[in-house]
Amino acid sequence: MPRAQTIDSHENVSEISLSPRQRDVLRATVRAYVGEASPIGSNHISHLLPTKLSSASIRATLAELGEMGLVQQPHASAGRVPTEEGLRMFIDCLLEPRDVAEYDRRAIEFEVDTAEGDAVVAVTTQLLSTQTRLLGFAVAPRLERVRLQHVSLVRLGTGNVLAVLISTTGAAFRRTLRADPSLDQRDLDLAATMLNERIVGRTLREVRDSLRRDAARLREEADRLARSAFELGAQVAELQSAEADVVVATRLALLDQPEFRDPRRIREIFETLETRERLAEIVEDMLCEEGVQVVLGGEVGEPALSQCALVATHYGDAMAPLGAVGVIGPSRMDYSRVIPLVAYCSRVMTEKLQT
Repeated sequence: MPRAQTIDSHENVSEISLSPRQRDVLRATVRAYVGEASPIGSNHISHLLPTKLSSASIRATLAELGEMGLVQQPHASAGRVPTEEGLRMFIDCLLEPRDVAEYDRRAIEFEVDTAEGDAVVAVTTQLLSTQTRLLGFAVAPRLERVRLQHVSLVRLGTGNVLAVLISTTGAAFRRTLRADPSLDQRDLDLAATMLNERIVGRTLREVRDSLRRDAARLREEADRLARSAFELGAQVAELQSAEADVVVATRLALLDQPEFRDPRRIREIFETLETRERLAEIVEDMLCEEGVQVVLGGEVGEPALSQCALVATHYGDAMAPLGAVGVIGPSRMDYSRVIPLVAYCSRVMTEKLQT
C-alpha cells in the first residue's frame, strides 16, 4: 500500500496518489456523508463499494486516508467524515457527474424561455434553488457588458437628463446625466434617434471610442443638436455599473439542510450574503477559468462560509461573459448532480440572452 502522505492545503491535493482501494473507499465515504450528514461507519461504506471488502480492510483504508488528511473521526467511537481536503480530492479527481434529468431540463428550458427582460436572472436563481434545495444566486449582467436595443433621453430638470437603456433581452438600465440646459425634450428625442442608429446591437464598450471621436469632431461645428447628441452618447458610453447586482433566491432552501438549523449559524451566513459586492468578488475570483468551478468554505476566507461550498460558472459569451450563476450550500452537497445543473442553467440562460 502507498505510504501515507499529509495534505497541507487543497493546492497539493493533486499531488496525492491514491490506490484503487483508497479511491473507492474515499468516494464511498463522501457519497454516504452527502446522504446522511453524519459520520459514516465501515459497514455503511461496504454497501457502496464496487468490490466487496471486509470491515477490517475498510477500517485500515480509512486510517490511511485519515493520515493523509482526507477523512477525520469527530469522536473516538464515531465513524468518519471527509475533511475539506477529502472533498477537494473527491471533486477534482473522483467525481462522476450525472446527466441532468429530462424532466429537469424541460422545466429549466420552459421557465427561462418564458421569462422576460430582467426576470431571466431571478427566474434562473429560483430554479436552481428549487432543483437543488440550495441557495441559488446570480451576478446580473453589468451595464457595460450588455448589448443595447434602444436608448431614450428624458428631461428631468435644468441640466439633468435621464438616460434609459434597454438591452436586447429587455432589461432596463437607468442613469442620470448632465446635459446642455437649453436642450428641450424634442431635442433630446432627436438626439436619442441619432444615438440609436449607432448603438443598436452593440455594447457600450464597443461604441465608446467612436462616440468620443464623433463628439470631438463636431465640437467646433455649427450643428448644436448633433454635437449635444454625441456628447450625451459619450457620457452614456462611459457609464458602468456602480456595483455588482447579485440576485439571491429565496433563502428558505438553506433551512432544509441539517448544517444550517442553528439560528446563529444561518444568521451569520445571511449577514454575509447581504454584502452583495463581497459575494460578487468571491465569484469573480473563483471563475478565473472556464467551466463550472467549486470553491469550498475554507478556500473563501469568509468565516461564516467555513462549512459551505460555492458552485458557479459564467453565462454569456465565453470571451466576454455577462455574469455568473450558481449555488451556495453546505460543503456536504451532491456535487455529481449540482455541477451539471449549474452548467445547464448557464447554457439555457446564455441561449436566452443571446437570441
